[in-house]
Amino acid sequence: MPLVVADGLCKSYGPRVLLDHVSVALDDDARVGLLGDNGSGKSTLARILAGLEPADEGTVAVRRGARIGYLAQEPVLPPGRTVLEAVLEGLEGHHRATARYSVVTEALASGQGDATALVAEQETLLAEIEAGGGFDRDHEAESVLRGLGMRALDARCDALSGGEKRRVAIARLLVARPELIVLDEPTNHLDAAAIEWLEHHLGSRHRGAVLLVTHDRFLLDRVAERTLELDRGHLYGYDGGYEGFLEGRAAREAEAERAEANRRNFLRSELEWLRRSPSARRTKQKARVERAESALSTRAPEQRRTADFGLETTRLGKTIVDLRGVTLRHGERVLVRDLDLCLRKGERIGIVGPNGAGKTTLIAAVLGTRAVDGGEIVRGDNTRFAYLDQSRSVLDDDATLEENVTAGHRRIEFAGRMMDSRAYLDRFGFDAAAQRKRVGTLSGGERARAALAKLLLVPANVLVLDEPTNDLDVATLSALESMMLEGDLTALVVSHDRYFLDRIATTILELDGEGGATPYVGNWDTYVRLKAQAAAAAKEAEEAERLAAAARKSQAAAPAGKAPAGKPKGKSLTYAESIELDKLVPRIEALEAELQQLTESLSDPAHYVGGAQPTALLGQRDALAKELDAATERWMLLEEKKG
Repeated sequence: MPLVVADGLCKSYGPRVLLDHVSVALDDDARVGLLGDNGSGKSTLARILAGLEPADEGTVAVRRGARIGYLAQEPVLPPGRTVLEAVLEGLEGHHRATARYSVVTEALASGQGDATALVAEQETLLAEIEAGGGFDRDHEAESVLRGLGMRALDARCDALSGGEKRRVAIARLLVARPELIVLDEPTNHLDAAAIEWLEHHLGSRHRGAVLLVTHDRFLLDRVAERTLELDRGHLYGYDGGYEGFLEGRAAREAEAERAEANRRNFLRSELEWLRRSPSARRTKQKARVERAESALSTRAPEQRRTADFGLETTRLGKTIVDLRGVTLRHGERVLVRDLDLCLRKGERIGIVGPNGAGKTTLIAAVLGTRAVDGGEIVRGDNTRFAYLDQSRSVLDDDATLEENVTAGHRRIEFAGRMMDSRAYLDRFGFDAAAQRKRVGTLSGGERARAALAKLLLVPANVLVLDEPTNDLDVATLSALESMMLEGDLTALVVSHDRYFLDRIATTILELDGEGGATPYVGNWDTYVRLKAQAAAAAKEAEEAERLAAAARKSQAAAPAGKAPAGKPKGKSLTYAESIELDKLVPRIEALEAELQQLTESLSDPAHYVGGAQPTALLGQRDALAKELDAATERWMLLEEKKG
């Protein structure tokens, strides 16, 4: 039996139908992504499957004993708890089982109670504990939190930022290990390092089923084995991640277009036949007339509504923005140190780094809303910024969408021409009903689109976007990418969306959180490759220095007045030494690989599942390190003797 089976789900809000007899089944090992336009009902379907919201019609059957964990877009944590306490609360049942196991074991050891019943209970408890990951789960909780980028595990949940609360809520779910986790936009407000850790964990560590409601296209491609699309109340399934979704939807829409073309051709021929043949209305032709009427009453496929963005640009001068030796501090901490950066026409710089590294602070300094602590920022006389902040603060929640974007004007000026305000909003996917809604009632994705619609009415020549992709559906993301690429726009973009940066960025500026700011020319893929090359070069340099230090140590240890032991005068290698030297290189490589594997095992939280202790591995690592040093020193001595 599948883990969860939903059959014939219906859900409406007034006249708006979100789910129209939707059915879906999720197996034990399901890795499923859920896509759809903003407001299509993805979160509603996720909440219904998680048992948090009822459907108007239909049923949801969950296998007996199966647990479902749900990550809301705005997670709520227990007040007054520390970060670690909040995560460990998700193990309440596991802790009860281990505590009871200790009581039962002690009773057996002391000969108290019914031994047969106690042994049976002990076996049941042991099976439950092992299924839950073993006895020592607290270490796993710490490892998961650190993997997600949480360092202050004793911080109070009440004082956490939105992004930190999301990390804690995700860790709470992963550590609890329910049979199904439903994650609603899990990557919002996470930095790239945390997203990549989560991606790896879901793909290779988590053993339960996963339902991902996400716009992160890299995450979908690397985790999802099947992708569902919620489109105008109906659910469609495609094999694979985002790429499979694109191919599958294109095939589905092409088939719908072919069916519609066939319907129109049939109608055209039947109408011509009816017009020229009065006898067609006799009884023997009644079936043919009914077929034509049926085809006529069939609704044509609705056209997909997609956002159509554009920016009213102004002329750029020779100087746009120059950062000269810029330093930024937060209290005593240096966020950016001596940064030189020149923004050129058509350049789109993606700013990345861990949370708290100073990305938003740097943006504020560029805009002039925050003073620099060293150096200077020169802005061109013609430079005009269009700025979208994370909180979408340009919007008034109490006003309607139309009042927010167009100030209630029926006609607005855009790109040098007057146009109807309703037609402008329609370009952003807002129909007449949506335009009259208060902004405070809109979904996160609709708010993001509304903020973009308002922003792009301001004549500007430099886009400054702080986490623009949060809450946006993939169709809107594609429209934003197309606008930036086709318009060859100049932009500064803070984003954790790797797919977005891979498409639009011409340079990646990495802030390391310790004052370093390194530019990499190219998109996200190029940045990853160049950073890996730099890390490999640094490792090689470190290894070369280690070998050189070992050689210096060997020479210093040689007796005074004598040639170093590794380089006897007038001697060459013996036959046995030559054989030994040939074998040393692969031996050293094997030892290095084994040492690296042990180091990775020690840093892997999965190693500690079931109460495993690191003592044995630490001993093996130290022994290997000593053996590697001895082999390396011997190789150097033989190489020197070889001359």
